[in-house]
Amino acid sequence: ADLNNPAMLKMNITDIHFENNYFDIILCSHVLEHIPDDRKAMSELSRVLDPDGWAILQVPILVEETYEDPKIIDPQEREEKFGQSDHVRIYGPDYKQRLEESGFTVDVISFLDTFNIADRTKYGFSTEKDDIYFCKSLQCKK
Repeated sequence: ADLNNPAMLKMNITDIHFENNYFDIILCSHVLEHIPDDRKAMSELSRVLDPDGWAILQVPILVEETYEDPKIIDPQEREEKFGQSDHVRIYGPDYKQRLEESGFTVDVISFLDTFNIADRTKYGFSTEKDDIYFCKSLQCKK
């Protein structure tokens, strides 16, 4: 699903039109940094995740603490402050806490740490740290 780009469904992540506990798996990669009300989006993702399901909710983690300023609307200024003209914030490690406050348990998995630099290059992985945010519902039965 996507709001603007071609996808099977056109949907706003802050207003997901599926019933509670609908999805077994959710993959949301590099979306939330574009969403003005990311906490509403996180709550919606939590709401539609089945208690036995799981989600991977990736964002770039680039600073020590999440920085956002809703008054910044100029694309050039957004690029300067957030690294991209269509980003509305830049996340730090406190992203995990935001997810937890939205109804998830979160395991941060340092996937790239399992590869040496040569293998990262060989397989085309980023050389930056790109942890996996593996989420389950607080209502998880298991």
